[in-house]
Amino acid sequence: MTTLLTPKIKSSEIRPAIAELQPQLVHWRRRLHQYPELGFKEVLTSDFIAEKLSDWGIEYQTEIAKTGIVAIIQSNYKGKVLAIRADMDALPIQEENEVSYCSKHDGLMHACGHDGHTAIALGIAYYLAHHRDQFQGTVKIIFQPAEEGPGGAKPMIEAGVLKNPDVDAIIGLHVWNNLPLGTMGVREGALMAAVECFKCEIFGKGGHGAIPQQTVDSIIVGTQIVNALQTIVSRNISPIDSAVVTVGTFHSGTGLNIIADTATMSGTVRYFNPTLEKYIGERIESIISGICQSHGAKYHLDYWQLYPPVINHPRITQLVKSVALEVVETPLGVVPECQTMGGEDMSFFLQKIPGCYFFLGSANAQKGLNYPHHHPRFDFDETALGLGVEMFARCVEKFADFV
Repeated sequence: MTTLLTPKIKSSEIRPAIAELQPQLVHWRRRLHQYPELGFKEVLTSDFIAEKLSDWGIEYQTEIAKTGIVAIIQSNYKGKVLAIRADMDALPIQEENEVSYCSKHDGLMHACGHDGHTAIALGIAYYLAHHRDQFQGTVKIIFQPAEEGPGGAKPMIEAGVLKNPDVDAIIGLHVWNNLPLGTMGVREGALMAAVECFKCEIFGKGGHGAIPQQTVDSIIVGTQIVNALQTIVSRNISPIDSAVVTVGTFHSGTGLNIIADTATMSGTVRYFNPTLEKYIGERIESIISGICQSHGAKYHLDYWQLYPPVINHPRITQLVKSVALEVVETPLGVVPECQTMGGEDMSFFLQKIPGCYFFLGSANAQKGLNYPHHHPRFDFDETALGLGVEMFARCVEKFADFV
């Protein structure tokens, strides 16, 4: 777990209207936390969001990429269009927290903070709808399904979420238990890694464990492949570029005296540099092919890209950083070196339009709220909710100066 600092929020910089909204933000977040739903199945979540938007008189569209929602809030003044994106889905994890708002859906849990993202997005929607004279242009709030997989950003884009009106830039945040409450992770360029996946089946020739000369041992072939794949990062990629090739599963064999005829493995690839998009996959297949050929084995490889890297635009990142410096104390309040090899389909939005995705520090060790993301005891300091709304409000208000 991360070593945490004392919270450094400038409480005087959280405007009264948002401070007063804090209890509602907590209520919404806990309501969402109790009813987690997997990707493209966020029906209760979408209905809850739609109900709130209707109550506030906010224009919105539903059923975008199945369960996605887009709210449109126009100011009293003409201007550019800024989008704010929040993901809604949960994970197939059994919650172990003993809290009053524990998940009521067996085997499902908001273990990554998307309930917080949705609550913050509802908060900024409410705030902007009641303060249309304090910003210029239009704000689109995108409630996106299925970030955890198979990915809802791309189908929302294909459904036209960035059109009508055309979006000029986009911002989004992730509550982040790798950073303490009162800090922000804001970084220009690559923030999160590309995510690619592979599955490979090795076909050898089985036989008796005592007569190996009659066989092609798929386990021997497979283990040599596992070892050789590690040379891609260490010998084929520049030390300046970070990358990861991980074999996460390996299955083979049925008996201790039987040489296995097949072996299967699967894994993930991560990198920041977009120029590596095809290279690592090609090297993986080249290595597998060469080793199999040398042993007289065959193979079948499935390789696919899940998400590209999250690349933040310099100008919009400058906007977010300028706001963060207003809201949290320095030094250490704004953390630029906050990269992670985790992936995010916010990347698809950032491929289409300028934008910035940033981390909202949410851990508080003193309260025991510092378990990592995707842990069955994950939870975060809900003080971050109001801080997130304040960040978005200031970004909206200053957006006209950065486009």
